[in-house]
Amino acid sequence: MASSEYRVLPGSSFPLGATWDGSGTNFAIFSANAEKVELCLFDAAGRRELARIPLPEFTHEVWHGYLPNVRPGQLYGYRVHGPYDPANGHRFNPNKLLLDPYADAMVGDTRWHDALFGYRVGSNREDLSFDRRDSAFVMPKCQVIDKAVTWGDDTRPRIPWADTIFYEAHVKGMTALHPDLPNQLRGTFGGLADPRAIEHLEKLGVTSIELMPIQSFFDDRYLTEKNLTNYWGYNTAGFFSPATRYLSPRSNIHEFKMMVRRLHEAGIEVILDVVYNHTAEGNQMGPTLSFRGIDNASYYILGDDPRYYFDTTGCGNTVRLGHKRVLQMVMDSLRYWVEECHVDGFRFDLASSLGRERDRFDENAMFLSAIGQDPVLADVKLIAEPWDIGPNGYQLGNFPPGWAEWNGEYRDTIRSYWKGDEGALPGLAGGLLGSSSLFERRGRRPWSSVNFVTAHDGFTLMDTVSYNDKHNEANKEDNNDGHDDNRSWNCGVEGETDDPDVLALRDKMRRNMMATVLLSQGTPMILMGDETGRSQGGNNNAYCQDEPMNWLDWNDIGERNEAFFDFTRTLVALRKSRRLLHQFDFVHGQQVEDGVSNIAWARPDGEPMGEDDWKGENRSVAMLLRGHGDRLLFFFNAHFEAIDFRFPNEEPNRDWRRLVDTDSGAVTLSGGETGYEEGLKVPARSLILLEAITQ
Repeated sequence: MASSEYRVLPGSSFPLGATWDGSGTNFAIFSANAEKVELCLFDAAGRRELARIPLPEFTHEVWHGYLPNVRPGQLYGYRVHGPYDPANGHRFNPNKLLLDPYADAMVGDTRWHDALFGYRVGSNREDLSFDRRDSAFVMPKCQVIDKAVTWGDDTRPRIPWADTIFYEAHVKGMTALHPDLPNQLRGTFGGLADPRAIEHLEKLGVTSIELMPIQSFFDDRYLTEKNLTNYWGYNTAGFFSPATRYLSPRSNIHEFKMMVRRLHEAGIEVILDVVYNHTAEGNQMGPTLSFRGIDNASYYILGDDPRYYFDTTGCGNTVRLGHKRVLQMVMDSLRYWVEECHVDGFRFDLASSLGRERDRFDENAMFLSAIGQDPVLADVKLIAEPWDIGPNGYQLGNFPPGWAEWNGEYRDTIRSYWKGDEGALPGLAGGLLGSSSLFERRGRRPWSSVNFVTAHDGFTLMDTVSYNDKHNEANKEDNNDGHDDNRSWNCGVEGETDDPDVLALRDKMRRNMMATVLLSQGTPMILMGDETGRSQGGNNNAYCQDEPMNWLDWNDIGERNEAFFDFTRTLVALRKSRRLLHQFDFVHGQQVEDGVSNIAWARPDGEPMGEDDWKGENRSVAMLLRGHGDRLLFFFNAHFEAIDFRFPNEEPNRDWRRLVDTDSGAVTLSGGETGYEEGLKVPARSLILLEAITQ
């Protein structure tokens, strides 16, 4: 190796990563237990190793050096020397090329080969074998980049929480089939930045797009061997670099930044789904790609036997956020995406693992406390997926003030109610008002509950009304993967059908659930494609399916789903136009006018709901929301037959107009049907919303 051709100076231990300063590049990498760190430089194709340069300085557990001759575009990686001693938590192997945890860009992808593993694959004990094969030929390479970009007049939309409507989407899924996009932009950040893609979000009226993981990730070996891919991306290998599969040719982070700016110009926030709970290296039998080879004992929580990992994620390892340098890496990453890339918030995968002190969840854990005091992150949206597989892993409602949380109980309750399950009525009522029993503490607000009936994990909305059971055979796991508790109903026929009565019922059930989400207090979330009838053929765990079942079909929406799109976008507009539908405070019967409270519940006969009315087989209720001069009256009927409702006795002698009718599919912002006398008949399995006409 011609390392003598590269002049190296001491450089600085800060900042970590590869930093181009306009004259040269500073390299800095943390490893507390390494004995030597070599910087490896590669040719432009990433195939030939040009030099191995020992970093000359070790300051505060950071190895560093400055190379005046290294410019943006240079490909590199690391080899880290130290003990291979799994029994004590150390897995150093300098034969393995390692990715820089702070890399801003990666070139190439992992090509699965036994050389990626630090031990001899096939041996009975990975701690008793040591693999000497060089892994560089099957590893992606890090790239030095010039991060400078001109943002111009980019302005964050800063949507108030109470006004937020999320749209969970996948970069490729949104654009892979878009007929008006050039082929080279389909499936990329550039494709999502195109006005023709953004137009769909604008028409729908959502305020914030929540992107499934876009940080660098790799396909798992067991998937590639089955000719499948890790489509969802919950397998992070680099917390600062964008996934290369979403970059158009010869692009880098600047393409992502352009996408953010274009979405901001449309008034749409960008929320990233991030995975800081585990990495792509898996358990003790996994590959050595980065963290494991840099300093295994620092980056991961090890078990009582340090050969193994303390795993609360189900993915083989758990990132050690209790270590100050690992915590620094994650915090630096979050700030990078906010300050350098202008994103507006984050949804944290398996967030309970981020708040653990090993076995115990603690809202004052180091990571949650660090975020809570950070001035940069104080100005962005923070959303927790409040569970993991560890002890007491389901922590819904227990995250600190300032956080919102995916409300899985809301999803289950709303599905159960409209399915017609007995005993779901109290849960419906709580969900409609923002789930105060979970979130009303320490000044938290209704927006803390992210309300959804579908997300990437599980059935789509169309499949929720089309399948009783999961159909995951395409995942090649004998249909053993995915949830069995789907709370779904096929409306009489499993899967596809031409029966017009079944199709009509399915459409009404879709309208019921979409209307409930968009008319509830809290923060609604729509899954990409639900508004146009996307189906995954009954697959409720389509994480490995990079194919049309996961892509938004722009060409074959059809009359039924065009009508459902119009229904959904009008509901979104209705929610925005009525403050009673997205209130800042929890609704608890507070007085809003003399002798008038802001909420009332009534039986179909108009009498107030009694304690016994919430129990048993009752599936019908009226809800009256009141503000200063405003009245919204909801009729919910999940029975299989129509029910006559009288107007609540608390609101006599008012004129009403119909805003929403899920039976007919009618929804309007104003000027709906009027002329009601004492009540109305609510069809089976339907929701009707009326508004009092101002006197």
